[in-house]
Amino acid sequence: MSAAEGIDLAREALVLLCVVSLPVLLATLIAAVVVGVLQAATQVQDLTISFVPKILAALAAVLLFGPWIVERLVEFGRRMFALP
Repeated sequence: MSAAEGIDLAREALVLLCVVSLPVLLATLIAAVVVGVLQAATQVQDLTISFVPKILAALAAVLLFGPWIVERLVEFGRRMFALP
């Protein structure tokens, strides 16, 4: 493997990392914004109130997008092991 191929492989791995983490991060971001708006509207500033919905949103995103994420990672792994 040449240096250029190694750099391309590393770039592809980083892009894949960003793509597969995006659904979980977006779900957590949306939950954080909604909880933040509700906390600002009700003036309740408790840390546990903001923590639990974000964890639940991340878990729901992993359950919903988990098969897609695993499929992308397995596809990348197969391409890695098929390299000469």
